[in-house]
Amino acid sequence: MYLNKLKDWVDQIDYVAIGWEILVLVLAVIGAITVHRTLGRYLLDSSSSGERTFRHMTLSSMQRVVFPLSLLLGALVGRAILISTKVDVTLLNFIVPLMLSLAVVRLVVYVLRMALRPGPAVKAWENLISTSIWLLVALHLVGWLPDVIRALDAFGYTFGDLRISLYTMLQLAVAVGALLVMATWLSSAIEQGLSRSTFISPGVRIGLVKTSKFGLYTLAALLSLSAVGINLGALAVFGGALGVGLGFGLQRIASNFISGFILVFDRSIRPGDVISINDKFGWVEELRARYIVVRDRDGVETLIPNENLITTEVINWSYSDRKVRVKLPVQISYQDDPEQAMGILLEATKSSSRVLTEPPPAARLMGFGDSGIDLELRVWIRDPQQGVANVRSDVNVAIWKGFKEAGITIPYPQQDLHVKEMPARG
Repeated sequence: MYLNKLKDWVDQIDYVAIGWEILVLVLAVIGAITVHRTLGRYLLDSSSSGERTFRHMTLSSMQRVVFPLSLLLGALVGRAILISTKVDVTLLNFIVPLMLSLAVVRLVVYVLRMALRPGPAVKAWENLISTSIWLLVALHLVGWLPDVIRALDAFGYTFGDLRISLYTMLQLAVAVGALLVMATWLSSAIEQGLSRSTFISPGVRIGLVKTSKFGLYTLAALLSLSAVGINLGALAVFGGALGVGLGFGLQRIASNFISGFILVFDRSIRPGDVISINDKFGWVEELRARYIVVRDRDGVETLIPNENLITTEVINWSYSDRKVRVKLPVQISYQDDPEQAMGILLEATKSSSRVLTEPPPAARLMGFGDSGIDLELRVWIRDPQQGVANVRSDVNVAIWKGFKEAGITIPYPQQDLHVKEMPARG
């Protein structure tokens, strides 16, 4: 009996239609390979010529996506032609969803890798999304997908005019995830595009990037809610109460976020500036939404909240001029000639190539101390981000050598004890 059914099914097969469908698939594969190789040849030529533009890197990343998309496009065009000529496309109807899932998986992986930093989390998301897509395709092919959707939609609750089901939550999660990834990708592209501009200052560039990120993320959240059919007006009361609660709990985060915009647009602190705040000294490497990254001479990166930079006194060594004056106090004994000592101080400034000749170094007699004459050497440097202690060290070593050769002594505190009376021995 089963053999007879199999024979009947084989007899019903339209071999001519299958032949046309196979021809469409072969042509689609040939076209996809041609497009893929053409793009690869262009990338090879541009790489050998030393071209490393943003366009080149984008095309290089898209190379993995081009083949499945070209294959899918060729199959869809061929199926449309066969349908218009009244040819049965049962085989293509089965294969096209598989091609579509392959293209979507490759596209999702491409977008994730372009938008997010490489790491285990990205790999885990890639596996989860790929598995989910193939599962949906499998349910569609066996005809179970509508039943699964109805079952998920049956579990839900109604809040006034708003109904939220398990299916709605899944739709919302997918929409939010997809739109947030797209927003991250677009903001990264905007940031890379602005980084190549020579007409925009670093502060304005960071401000534009922050504004674009905020706008894109807000738009992504609103579009996600609208995409799953949630009425935004119905969420107004709930959102207001939630906003009040979050306002008390997230005051510091909001303050840091707003302070970041203030720092960017008033240009008081910019990337590359040398700053001192409390006991921290270093140069600003990066301005982020909630904090700035300050790197010191030891290579240690300190994350300072933006709010601290608004409410605390900050010394910006390079706000209007990158020149910084360094003071080196020195003391000599009263038996030495202060004018000769000040000449040695000025000569010692030549030991460091970082000491500027304009403004010129200056030696000053500051006063007469308990142990000796107080002198001070004042020099200017242009690169405080390279450190100040090393300049002090080089000049101090030269001063020590000059004083030693000239016989000038550096006094140290002395105390004389005078015993007026010896205690009586018992």
